[in-house]
Amino acid sequence: MPGGRVAECGGPSRTAKSADTAGAGESPASGSRALEASVLVLNRAYVAVRVVNVRRAFCLLCRGLAEVVHCEDGHFAQFTFDAWLDWCQNRREPRGVNDDWIRAVTFEIQAPRIIRLLRYDRIPRQQMHLSRRNVLARDGHVCQYCGRHFPTSQLSIDHVLPRSRGGQTTWDNVVCACLACNVRKGGRTPQEARMKLIRQPAKPARNPVLAIKLNNPKYASWRAWLEGVSWELGVRDA
Repeated sequence: MPGGRVAECGGPSRTAKSADTAGAGESPASGSRALEASVLVLNRAYVAVRVVNVRRAFCLLCRGLAEVVHCEDGHFAQFTFDAWLDWCQNRREPRGVNDDWIRAVTFEIQAPRIIRLLRYDRIPRQQMHLSRRNVLARDGHVCQYCGRHFPTSQLSIDHVLPRSRGGQTTWDNVVCACLACNVRKGGRTPQEARMKLIRQPAKPARNPVLAIKLNNPKYASWRAWLEGVSWELGVRDA
């Protein structure tokens, strides 16, 4: 793989027809899943600022607002949309099991894992946002009372010390709980309800949603850009 910045590849520009990449001609199953995969967004200074889906990433690439940052064998290269399309069409290596490909009307293109904004310098605030999504991710979608794993729709957020008793909505007082355990506990403390927490809640060291993604081999290339990052990155449609 070429190292450093990759300039425009030769041949006619395909930016005008690249809108087809965002869905036309793709297989209903794999194509749709690929478009909803996650892409890490860096600002112009190579600082991670957001996570978006592949569909949004291609919109930014086609408008010339971003470039692809592709990591391979410890090196990275940067591609415009046209250069990335040429690289995808001319690559000789077999497709990896963790690669996502989008089929357009006249070509196939690999979904990038990282893009870099060309005109954005802002840095996210260094804070950890307390949200339902982050609490469920921190607890692994496991009820902290019965220890069973549930889908998101069957989980709730429980205040260990009930709000009716002065409990606050803080990282160390909220846990993931299934609906049955939440009803059973009611407005009591775990001790009063004779229910035991699997582990005491605490503020996570880093964004729980990002931690889950970093455990997925598909997003291994993010590690170099997220080293030491503990604050809340915007995670949208991903």
